[in-house]
Amino acid sequence: MHSPLLRFTLTVLGGATLGALLGYFGQCTSGTCPLTSTWWRGALYGGCLGLLAALPLRGDQSNL
Repeated sequence: MHSPLLRFTLTVLGGATLGALLGYFGQCTSGTCPLTSTWWRGALYGGCLGLLAALPLRGDQSNL
């Protein structure tokens, strides 16, 4: 089975990748859309969402 750190890292990197793709291929050209104005901003938002998804929801630390 995968180590908890590997699963955590892959979840955050996956979110950042999806966010970067959304920012790169997004439809906002004016630069005012917070998610899709630049690829790196989308990657930051996606990484934060991946971080939230990777964190345990309860006090049980055994599945981190």
